[in-house]
Amino acid sequence: MGWHPNGNPVGVAQTPVALSLSTMWGSAGGGAPEVTLETSIGSFTVELYNKHAPRTCRNFLELSRRGYYDNVKFHRIIKDFIVQGGDPTGTGTGGESIYGSKFGDEIQEELKHTGAGILSMANAGPNTNGSQFFITLAPAQSLDVSPFISEKQDNCEG
Repeated sequence: MGWHPNGNPVGVAQTPVALSLSTMWGSAGGGAPEVTLETSIGSFTVELYNKHAPRTCRNFLELSRRGYYDNVKFHRIIKDFIVQGGDPTGTGTGGESIYGSKFGDEIQEELKHTGAGILSMANAGPNTNGSQFFITLAPAQSLDVSPFISEKQDNCEG
């Protein structure tokens, strides 16, 4: 596989993703909030770690609720590593948070990218979080310095 100068793999289809919110702030019993990601290849639900990363989770939840991610494409797909989306321009350089352009990291040492299905914020360096996120496709300890949002709950359906 070749690589485009913007860092995206050449020849990999961009997959539309539409996110729908299954519940905003968890169950009546105080459970963690969840978001269902609906894609052209199936859907899966993630549980958000709101207690560990409240601003990051609020940003993701609110952008989802507003429909910000509807029909946005995964603009970066790296086999056996990550898929990245959340940029409405589809270039990997766009997107804003609910707080304005960028917001600070909420990195927690106890949270690790230990397997497939971990959802985290994608950024361009410290304290540059906007709307972009990635989902791991395999363990990715090199990403343990990323603001961590959630862990996948269900297997992909479809």
